[in-house]
Order: sequence, then C-alpha cells, then structure tokens
Amino acid sequence: MADIRKLSTTDVDFDAQLEQLLAWESVSDDAVNDVVKQVIADIRSRGDLALMDFTNRFDGWEAKAPSDLAIPVERLKQAWEGLSAEQQQALQHAADRVKAYAEHQKMDSWQYTEADGTVLGQKVTPLDRVGLYVPGGKAAYPSSVLMNALPAKVAGVKELVMVVPTPRGEVNELVLAAAHVCGVDKVFAVGGAQAVAALAYGTESVPPVDKIVGPGNIYVATAKRTVFGQVGIDMIAGPSEILVICDGQTDPDWVAMDLFSQAEHDEDAQSILLCPDADYLKQVEASIEKLLPTMQRREIIETALRARGALIHCRDMDEAAKVSNFISPEHLELSVAEPDKYVDKIKHAGAIFMGRHTCESLGDYCAGPNHVLPTSRTARFSSPLGVYDFQKRSSLIMVSDEGSQTLGRTASILARGEGLEAHARSAEYRLKD
Repeated sequence: MADIRKLSTTDVDFDAQLEQLLAWESVSDDAVNDVVKQVIADIRSRGDLALMDFTNRFDGWEAKAPSDLAIPVERLKQAWEGLSAEQQQALQHAADRVKAYAEHQKMDSWQYTEADGTVLGQKVTPLDRVGLYVPGGKAAYPSSVLMNALPAKVAGVKELVMVVPTPRGEVNELVLAAAHVCGVDKVFAVGGAQAVAALAYGTESVPPVDKIVGPGNIYVATAKRTVFGQVGIDMIAGPSEILVICDGQTDPDWVAMDLFSQAEHDEDAQSILLCPDADYLKQVEASIEKLLPTMQRREIIETALRARGALIHCRDMDEAAKVSNFISPEHLELSVAEPDKYVDKIKHAGAIFMGRHTCESLGDYCAGPNHVLPTSRTARFSSPLGVYDFQKRSSLIMVSDEGSQTLGRTASILARGEGLEAHARSAEYRLKD
C-alpha cells in the first residue's frame, strides 16, 4: 500500500503541512564536503596520477596509464553502429527534435545608433569549451547526453568534453552512441568529484573547461558547487518533481502512472496531484493501489509516494493554480479541458505539459524542450537549460565625439559625487569646454 497523504486547502494548518511536504535539504554534510575538498586538492596538485588513483579506487578497474582514461571518438561511432535499427531511429528522432527546439533559442548580437552617432549594442558569443558530466554504468542516461550536449552545439561551443564513470569497466552503449549523435569531441572514463575537478582545473590529459553541466550524485553536486567561480555550472538539482493539476476528467490510471513516472526516480522524488473533485482524488488513489503492484520499481515508488507524495483537494481550479505557483514545480501537468487558457494562471514552473495527452515522460526524452529543469522551488527565479546557457553577452559601447560631451558631463557629476576623481577627470579630459 502506497499510503500517500491526503491534504485539503481548507485544513487550518494546510500552509504548514505544505511547507513540510516541500521541505528538502541537500544531504551534502561536512563529511561529504571534506572528501570533495580533498579530492579537488589532489587533482590540482597531481593531475592525471590522482585521476587514475581515484578511478582505480572508486570505479573498480585498473587504469595503468592516463591514455586508458580516454574513450576514442571511434569508439562512440562503434557504439552507434552496434545499436539496433529501432534504437538508432529513436535516438536520432529525439536528437533531431531537441536540436530543432534549441535552434529557436539562439540569441543574436544587436546594436543601435543614437541621434548623436553613439553606438550601443550587445555581442553574443559561445563558450569555448564545455564539460558534460554523465552518470555512468548501468544507471546511465543517454537522454541526458542529448539534453546537455545539443544546446551547447547549437550555441556554437567549439569543444565539448564528456566525462562518464565506468564502474568495473562497464560502458553504456546508448550513452556512447548518444555522444556520437551529438558530436561530442572528447570523452573520458572518469566520474565523481575527481571528474568535476579535472574539468574545472584541467590535468595533463583533461582540458579545463569554461562551464560544467550535467547531473550526478551528491559528491558530484557538491564538487560542482565548490568549483563554481573557477568555472560556470548549470545548477545544483534536487530530487525530481511532478505536480499534476486535474479537473477530474482524465482517466485516473493515466494520472496515477504520471505520478509514478517521477516517483520511480528515487525515494526522495516528489509526486503531487491537485484537484477540486474529492471523488476523483479517491479514484486516483484506487488506481495507485491497483497499479503499484505491477511496477518494476515498486519499492522506490512506494517509498517516494509515502514520504513526499500527496493528493491535495482544493476549492476550485483557480486555487489549484495559486498552490501550484507556490510550489513552483519542476514538471507541471495541466490535465484539463482547455490548457491553453488555464496556462495563463501559471507563473512558476520548470516545464508545463498542456493537455490530457501530454505526459511528462515525453518531455524527458523526445518532445524537444530541455529536460534539465529547476527543482526545489527554484523555478521561481530560474529556467530550463538552453542554448542561452552556452552563450555569453558582451556590451558594446562606442561614444561619438558629440556624445562624449553630454555623457562626459553626466559621468563627471556622478563620479565626483562618489568621490572618484580619476573617473571624473577621465571623462572631463574629453570635454571641449
């Protein structure tokens, strides 16, 4: 029995219950931080030798030379050629859709000229080199390769360096094939905090990158947080989340399975249903009990639903939207009759899945938009990973002779008001009277 909790917005203590339900703290404790700091320091001081030592210790296979850590590009092509025709078609189909969507996100440089001839603008340039962390072994996700690598390539990143752990020497053929489809330039069979450190600071074999993207365990997440500033990072992601808003007209089995789709990730994942129809909530609960025994990852789903899941009864659909905006979910399904109208009520969500036929799992693999999304209520202020994360902007300023007279006087007054004489005089030198 899943024993999922039932809440109502009419409960006197609903706000407190909701806060408790949403609470999630990173498990990055002092012990984890200490290990990560030591690993980073060792990589910085010993380079490839440290990378080999950590790989041999944690991944259970023996790298005898730094060259053993590199996976040749030819091996990626071999993995692609070894896939079944069905797998090739699915991988290519997903890649084509992700790339097509990303093409719409590209930012272009722009500029304009003012009346006095002063030119202002913005120059957009891609990052030079990006590092992609991919979980390895049997727990590998080729979809993560597509979602992280393709926006970088569309942005024009010159070099994409992928790191993927290979526990006991095991490689995931789909992950390597996905790297081939995406045109990944270099791949190294390393993982953990040591891989993040190598990407951030470089070793004799691994080139230093400008930004690190991709999911990982708590040591990887902690390492990314630690090296931030030396390099950019995408985000520090929490457990996966799904929030379904339903008007009570969708097949309850569909909604139950949608809740399962995130709960099966891990025991900390969160699945919530909001609906104003109390009878429908009971129907979904019955579907959960009926379908749960059929699930391969039953124990994980059951634990997640019991610990962090909820069926929430609300007064009406407007209140459902208000609660959703507070939760700011990673994935939001609008399983309603007119989603195109209802979506206007939504302010905060990583990705919005509109309509009864738009299950969240399509977004995970092949719909097109990125599945790297803000979690833990960070959708209030952050966005999905996209091409814009691999481009940077430089301001363009070219002041004309005439413009320097007007701007120079303004700058002089403000600079002297701040007590910065050199700033003021720098502008004043260019004034004609």
